[in-house]
Amino acid sequence: MSLRKLVAVLSAIAALVAGLVLAGNASATTTGSQQATYAQQAHDAGLTNSQAAQLQRKVDATLARQTASRQIGANKLAIPGGTLTLAAPGKFSAAIPCSNGHLCIRDGQGSTWDYYYCGYYDFGGIGDGVFNNNQSSGTRARFYNSNGSERWSNVAKATGTASWTPVYHIRPC
Repeated sequence: MSLRKLVAVLSAIAALVAGLVLAGNASATTTGSQQATYAQQAHDAGLTNSQAAQLQRKVDATLARQTASRQIGANKLAIPGGTLTLAAPGKFSAAIPCSNGHLCIRDGQGSTWDYYYCGYYDFGGIGDGVFNNNQSSGTRARFYNSNGSERWSNVAKATGTASWTPVYHIRPC
């Protein structure tokens, strides 16, 4: 990428951040230098300028819905209970690796939710996807409806498929 293109991308990102600050968006707490770092991470991962901008819009939209979250990478957010890795445009993978002791979910849009703290969390996964309950053997992950009633559960260690659109809350353990 030429220096001219990089400067144009960084300028566009700075304008976006300035607009978000004025609009009061949750991601507005991200500094210009952090945005530049995230843009560089996106380009280092092989994304075009258009794909990097598309990814940042996806991050911003997610931050607006999940106000207790914060951006920590080009496509990674710290969420209550763990992390959320958003699928980068053109980079979707069906495999779902999951560290020992974690509950990992990939939704129908390719976003990966990685829970490693016990608790009761709001969930925003969409579509049909997969899970890897790689917590300690016998640990039960619970998935809840919008009214808080249990929809289904799964005992570790197990993997499977699920429809995430009706899941509103998760208790990993």
